[in-house]
Amino acid sequence: MKIAAFDTQDWPGLWVILEPMIRAGETYALPRDMSEEAARNYWCGPDRAVFVAWIEDVVVGSYFLRANQLGPGAHVSNAGYAVHPDQYGKGIARALCRHSLETAQARGYRAMQYNFVVSSNVRAVALWEQMGFFIVGTLPDAFQHPTLGLVDAYAMYRSL
Repeated sequence: MKIAAFDTQDWPGLWVILEPMIRAGETYALPRDMSEEAARNYWCGPDRAVFVAWIEDVVVGSYFLRANQLGPGAHVSNAGYAVHPDQYGKGIARALCRHSLETAQARGYRAMQYNFVVSSNVRAVALWEQMGFFIVGTLPDAFQHPTLGLVDAYAMYRSL
């Protein structure tokens, strides 16, 4: 697997991953009917460094990295991840997380914070904890899951 900076030519492969994730509405607080253009503006916005993971010539995952806040909070990073469902369980999310932590540290960030990890996304919660994150807060009933109803969301944090 290769992880590299996003290039505009990567978008079709990335959209193949993001669209079903957005439509499922189970992990990100995004409108399930979000347009492709709006999704691209969200994931690849000017405040984000975007990376993609490749296996051979297929995009299998991606993450974005940005400052979690502006000004006095800009030393804490934030990231979002997406992996193609056919690639679950193959270590791609772990590799993307590791890469994002290394990249954040190299860019001078001192910590990483996830603001809204859906509690029912148990695989992600477990992985982030394995990667050194801990839950610093619970937002009760903060996420409207399409099949489970209201579920909690977590704020997760780790130093770099």
